[in-house]
Amino acid sequence: MKRVGVLALQGAFSEHIAMLRRVGAEAFPVRLPRELRGLDGLVIPGGESTTIGRLMRDYQLFDKVKSLATNDFPILGTCAGMILLAKRVSGLDWAPLAAMDVEVRRNAFGRQVDSFETELAVPVLGEEPFHAVFIRAPLIERAGSGVQLLARLEDGTAVAAREKNLVVSAFHPELTTDLRFHAYFLDIVASHCGRKRNDSLTEVH
Repeated sequence: MKRVGVLALQGAFSEHIAMLRRVGAEAFPVRLPRELRGLDGLVIPGGESTTIGRLMRDYQLFDKVKSLATNDFPILGTCAGMILLAKRVSGLDWAPLAAMDVEVRRNAFGRQVDSFETELAVPVLGEEPFHAVFIRAPLIERAGSGVQLLARLEDGTAVAAREKNLVVSAFHPELTTDLRFHAYFLDIVASHCGRKRNDSLTEVH
């Protein structure tokens, strides 16, 4: 069973934990640096990005998560988590983790009252549309050549992406009953663990 931590400083962390457990992961909250030890993956949930970033620094988590994110460790960032993982964020007056080669715009769709839900095509999840919940959501304005865009709105706006073992979404997959997005991330976690085991065997032999 893969061990996946969910950053639990602020935001929708309990919903992520519930979803991860439903897809077969051992999932638990992370609030302190020592709780990062022994993890196979990490989730940075939605919430208020400035608050989460400040609390990560207050609890000495920021540099440790940044090191993981820039060293091929599987991390899922949703909404605020996408903002934190981005290399560039327009209008941000503090430095994000700068791990994924995307430029993100915060609150791209307006205020809380402008939140919306839509059926979204996400080809990596199969043919059935994914019911996506957008709450004060960001969007991806630019992506580097190594980034795979996973989903777009009908107008072409990019709202989910993957770069190596980092996955981000502007929407909240934890606020639905659809397990596919979390299962997709757990597959990445499992693949990463498999590669680590193979590397270790290669070193031994």
